[in-house]
Amino acid sequence: MDTVLHYTDQYVFDSVYAKIWPSYTAVNNATGAIVSSWPRDDFWRINTSVFAITCIFGWALYLITATLSYYIVFDHDYMKHPKFLKNQVRMEIECALSAIPWMTLLTLPLFTGEVLGKSMLYGGMPQTVGDWVYLVASVPAFLLFTDCGIYWFHRWMHHPKVYKYLHKLHHKWVIPTPFASHAFNPCDGFIQSLPYHIYAYMVPMHKYLYLGMFSFVNFWTVMIHDGEFISHSSIINTSAHHFVHHVYFNYNYGQYFTLWDILGNSHRQPNNEQYDKELRDDHKTMARQAHDVNKIEGALNKTKTL
Repeated sequence: MDTVLHYTDQYVFDSVYAKIWPSYTAVNNATGAIVSSWPRDDFWRINTSVFAITCIFGWALYLITATLSYYIVFDHDYMKHPKFLKNQVRMEIECALSAIPWMTLLTLPLFTGEVLGKSMLYGGMPQTVGDWVYLVASVPAFLLFTDCGIYWFHRWMHHPKVYKYLHKLHHKWVIPTPFASHAFNPCDGFIQSLPYHIYAYMVPMHKYLYLGMFSFVNFWTVMIHDGEFISHSSIINTSAHHFVHHVYFNYNYGQYFTLWDILGNSHRQPNNEQYDKELRDDHKTMARQAHDVNKIEGALNKTKTL
């Protein structure tokens, strides 16, 4: 984030802040232009800039990837499902766009800490074979660590005493589209993002790789809501696995892999309901799924501790 902030300061924020809060006693030695009285290293300027960068980048990445997935990948026949809501796509987009600024605000102290050098992120070109090996090994290490964290946070949010306050909104989209990928309660989205930040504060990781992985995380989140069940993997947590999670609720909490679901006895392998298009688009299949969803929702509503 510090590199991103450096270049956005150079090409965007320096001129913007100079117009809003100009200094009449200082100029840019290279251009002679008036500079801002709000210096780059000011704590509140850093927070303001990081918030703007993260929010705008989050909106852009969400809208671009979800839109491409919706029009190119998503199986639109699923919109005929009885649990697909009227105006659902619009509601998903509105929910996500309104949640992203709040998720950004909650995450801001962690991002600012990274900019101020409080995390374990590092820069520079790897110099030795060991450096390159560590760089490559950081990818599976990051995925395995964060998958474990997300599994337990996600499963915790399905506890009856927690669910309705944090995670219920996301399960409004029983038959999700790619636009549901970021349609969360902001606190829910923040909690599920915590493992990524915890990793950066606990384990050394190259900052450019971390930035790339953070972008990949957002892409993956869209992908597991795309409704196109190509992979039959029992190791990777695919969109078919996540569809099972949305419909049958108490299964497949993981993000990337099925490992923790298998260990936690919450794994449910998708079947022909997901993989066979003719079967999954059958009205009887959809009706039975809707019945199962209503039964699960009814049981949740009757839980006294919910």
